[in-house]
Amino acid sequence: MESKQWTVQIFITEDGDDTHARAVLTTGETSTVTGQGTARRNPVDRPIPEIGDELAASRALDDLAVRLHDVASDDIVHLAGPVEA
Repeated sequence: MESKQWTVQIFITEDGDDTHARAVLTTGETSTVTGQGTARRNPVDRPIPEIGDELAASRALDDLAVRLHDVASDDIVHLAGPVEA
């Protein structure tokens, strides 16, 4: 059985009421897939940075999942099927 490890790093930056997150998936090889997410605090809400971090990170991971699915779909289109003789 082969075991693989992929790593996801999440980078979060805050700028006033805006929180931006970038989720970067690195496979065991050299390929990477990146997702982006943002959150904006409503000015009437209490300033709790962890909530913005959580929302932005979850949105970045959701975007990453969609992009990874797109990569797999493209691979299926280009690489799957019978081997040509």
